[in-house]
Parts: sequence; C-alpha cells; structure tokens
Amino acid sequence: MDVLNKSMTGKKERPVKVVQFGEGNFLRAFVDYMIDIANEQGKFDGDIVLIKPIDFGNLDMFHKQDCQYTVSLRGNVDGEAKIINRVVTSVADAIHEYEKYMGLAEIDTLRFVVSNTTEAGIVYDADDKFEMNPPKSFPGKLTKFLYHRFETFQGDKSKGLVMLPVELIDDNGIMLKKCVMQQIANWGLSDAFKTWVEEACIFTATLVDRIVTGYPRATEQEEWDKLGYEDHIMVTGEPFALWVIESDKDISKEFDLPGAGLPVVFTDDHHPYKQRKVRILNGAHTSFVLASWLCGNNIVRESMEDGDVCDFMNKTIFDEVIPTLTLPEEELKAFAGEVVNRFNNPYVDHALLAISLNSVSKWRARCLPSLLGYVDKFGKLPAHMTFSIAALMAFYCGDEIKDGALVGNRNGEAYLIKDDMPVLEFFRDNCRKDTRSFVTAYLGREDFHGQDLNQVPGLTDAVAAYLDDIKENGMRAALCRIS
Repeated sequence: MDVLNKSMTGKKERPVKVVQFGEGNFLRAFVDYMIDIANEQGKFDGDIVLIKPIDFGNLDMFHKQDCQYTVSLRGNVDGEAKIINRVVTSVADAIHEYEKYMGLAEIDTLRFVVSNTTEAGIVYDADDKFEMNPPKSFPGKLTKFLYHRFETFQGDKSKGLVMLPVELIDDNGIMLKKCVMQQIANWGLSDAFKTWVEEACIFTATLVDRIVTGYPRATEQEEWDKLGYEDHIMVTGEPFALWVIESDKDISKEFDLPGAGLPVVFTDDHHPYKQRKVRILNGAHTSFVLASWLCGNNIVRESMEDGDVCDFMNKTIFDEVIPTLTLPEEELKAFAGEVVNRFNNPYVDHALLAISLNSVSKWRARCLPSLLGYVDKFGKLPAHMTFSIAALMAFYCGDEIKDGALVGNRNGEAYLIKDDMPVLEFFRDNCRKDTRSFVTAYLGREDFHGQDLNQVPGLTDAVAAYLDDIKENGMRAALCRIS
C-alpha cells in the first residue's frame, strides 16, 4: 500500500500566504482544513508553511507525504452518524531550520501568521536576546521575524502581517501584541519599526472550537485499509467547528472563509461568543460529569443516554445558563442544541474522569458566573447549578492522597481525583466532618472561588441539604429529586 503523496492528489502550488507556528493536530484539523476548503472554493488561493517551534520529534513524515494528510471528521450530521474524509493539500512545506524560517519573512505574498503554542506560549521573556537564533519565546521569535520583514521591505506598510493566534487564553491577540511591544522596547528596536507594527500589522483576538481527537493509533491499519493508502499524519475530529475572529481592522474580504461556507465569524467583540462557549459547553461538562460519574457512567455519551443525567444537563443549560447570557436567545438555544449533539458523538469516547481534572477551578470559571448571574436576575438560587456544587463535593471525598491524587470511592471502585494540592488537602482534611461544617468551609475558601460564597443568600443551606441527600440516598436518587 502506497503512502499518501502528491501523485495521488494532483496537489497544486499556490503563493505562500500563511506562516503557521505549530504543526500539531488541532491546527491541521481546524485552520489548515478550512483554508484548504477556501482554496477549493476560490476564496483564498494561498498555501501555508508550518514551522515546528520545538525540538521534540521530527518532520520526516510530513516531507514523505508532501505535507498532505487526511482529516477525518466523525460525528452526528443532520441527525445521522457520518464520517467525512478530506485530503488537505493547503500546506506547502514544514520546516524547523532557523534560516528557512527567517527566509519566510521575505516572501512578498505572505500575509497571515497563525499560532498555537499552548497557553504558556504567549509570554514575555525578558531574557530573550535579539542575537539569539532563534529567541526562546514565541513572542521573541515573532518580534525578530517581523523586524526582518520590516527591514526586507524597507518599512512598506502594505507588507504588514495579520496575526491569528488560537492559543486558549483570554484576549490572545491582545496579549501577543503586548509581549511583542515589550520585546521591541527590551531590544531597543527603532521607533520606525514600532510604528510599523502598530500601524501595518493586525493582532486579532480569536475563539476556536472543535474537538480534535488526533491520530487514530489504535486503529491505524484499519484506517489505512479504508482509505486505500497509508497516512501517518492523518487527524480525526468532530464535524462541529467555530472560529470567531475579532480585529480592529476589517480582514473579512482578504480572509473570506465564510464565503466558502465555513463557520467563521468576524466581529468587533468576541467576548459574548467566548462567554457562550465557556458557560454552555464547558459549564455543562463541569456541572454534570461528576454527578454522572457517581451515577455509574464512565464517558460523556453514556451520560447522554442516561435519562436522569441528560435531563439534569438540559435543565441546567436551558433553564439556568441561557437566561444569564447576552446573545439572542434563539442563537443561544441553537448553540446549546449543537452542544448536546456533540456530546452524543458515537465516535468519541470522552472519559468523565479526564474532564474531572481540576474541577474546582473549572467550576469557578465555567459555572460560578452563571450561578451568580441567575441570582442577580431572578433573586433565587438556580437549583441544578447549586446541586452541582454538592455533586463536586461528593466526588472529591477521599481520605488518602497517593501519587499526587486524592483517592475516591465509587461503590467499592477506587478512582483518582486530580487537582492542585491545596484543593486535595482541603477535601482530605474536611470531607468527613459534619455536612454543615464541610460545606461552610468549602464555600468560604476565597482562594477557590474568588469570594466567600457563604454570603450568597441561601446557598450554604441549599448545598448542605443536597449533599446530605447524596450521602443518605445516593447520587442518582438525589439527582432525580431536582430533575
């Protein structure tokens, strides 16, 4: 069986318009996939060069496959389970060498810089030096890249670049620009360059959403047999996707992905979309998974097939979260419907214990704003969101910390609770106290919640009552009583 190559696809050469920091699964199944479709639809006509930003691993297989690979999207589409395969041909090259990387700054047609350097990638490093080849940090590398382009084209403002970071941090583009400007100052680069970055370059803030499950290693040969060729860098993911791009200058005409029918939204404020995702998608996960685990389920899809858990989740989203959000109600309900559809994906076994990681901080970020917003709007507690606190506390009960995790117990089955050590130590030391003391102590931890939640009227009593019910009657019985 042949390895995927150019002769199989008739891969076209296009002008290089995109430099991409990162060759990982997400970017290839999201950004590069979308650009490939836009190329096919005649809306972009540009290729991508991938830059491998770390030393670990190599790019041999990219070169062996002419930088082509299959994206296999698997999930529910229009009520039917489908697998949609596409060979992506939008990547022209993949490089790691510093000289080749800097040479990309000299390409006349270059316009966009995409990055996914993890949440820790967009940080200012005062120890970076201009003389380093390359600097250590991503903002340092980008600053030097931009400076080389500025010098190559003698400050021509038409040669500025558009930054499209997709790192999962708040205001990613704003933070990236801040780091670049700090580096310019640190290195004492010219005012003319600083002005060029300010006026000729665009730093967008983005929100991205697609579950990418990566390379199907466990079923590798089976996948190749179905495709009819070997593909060592194929990527699997879900059909759903959303890319929200906020910029202070309009780039929609030169990056016309919506014109190719792609789920890309250009806006002057991405925050309502982020709030929608965090509160509905992520908030739903955090509010039901711990209760679902203690009801005996192991993966998200089982939870959706469990009528009690699914009913709890739907009432949490539609009755308690959506009323606190600012986007139009119909738009919110449509997004929530997509969330439920995604949770039901027959091709993804999303483990509840994997989602449970760091649930205390996740609950603060994803669920607490909905609870407080509901109280402010309606003057009463949201029952299901309140119950989720009791479910979290029940899940986190354990007497022993072993290998950095608290050991819980589900009907005689041990499981590992993973969180920051102060969280684990709190639950180990407090979970066997009387319920009222336990709840009061937990809600009072301002380092966990940012405030003393005992001050929310009625919350301490309600959580204590729910937790007593869970202890006495089991999670499922307690869950059903409020559903």
